[in-house]
Amino acid sequence: MQERQQPTAPPAPPRQRKKAQGVRKIDNIKEFGQLEVPTAKTNIHCLPIIGQIEGHLILPPQNKTTKYEHIIPQLIAIEENPDIEGLLIILNTVGGDVEAGLAIAEMLVSMSKPTVSLVLGGGHSIGVPVAVSSRFSFIAETATMTIHPIRLSGLLIGVPQTYEYLDKMQDRVVRFVEKHSRISQRKFRELMFQTGELARDIGTVLVGRDAVEVGLIDDVGGVGESVKKLQEMIAEDKKKKGDVVH
Repeated sequence: MQERQQPTAPPAPPRQRKKAQGVRKIDNIKEFGQLEVPTAKTNIHCLPIIGQIEGHLILPPQNKTTKYEHIIPQLIAIEENPDIEGLLIILNTVGGDVEAGLAIAEMLVSMSKPTVSLVLGGGHSIGVPVAVSSRFSFIAETATMTIHPIRLSGLLIGVPQTYEYLDKMQDRVVRFVEKHSRISQRKFRELMFQTGELARDIGTVLVGRDAVEVGLIDDVGGVGESVKKLQEMIAEDKKKKGDVVH
């Protein structure tokens, strides 16, 4: 016996469809605090590193975090995707797990595609190696970068091995920053162990142009300058490879 087909409803008028889309957008804003992201096709990918870089320990739920296990697969996908020709890293971080931050920095510096970093708000502590790991780095005029020694949180065992472990970890950070920026190891350590600037710690706060003058960051700029520089680097890479640039 042949089944009777249910009549299909006529498509909603354009005005009703537009109204329904508007309701969905409002619901997203109310429920998730999210706006619709522009979907224009672009050859660059934006990677935000916001809040605290979370590593091997899960941080409390009230902390704003960027999990390194989310960043690493993204970087692999960006490296393999032929449609993505450049990477823009947006930094506003207080630092976090040293090994997780160094892992992200090492992956960024080894990427074959052009990379540009932009420090907005802050790029503190282990955020410093991440900021300098790109081929070119910018910092906003009012953004800050705090340079201080590595600390351990939690239980500390007072034995010589603990100091040696911290010292070796500190050396890893210092060598990485020196290699991928214009600052000398001597100057970086001087800023790191400076007293009198931080109320409850030793270290230095660099604001905007200060970070450029010491050789840590390449230039002062914002989103416009960062995107323009990245597109210039993409065009330069294409010329080197012999590709046609329109």
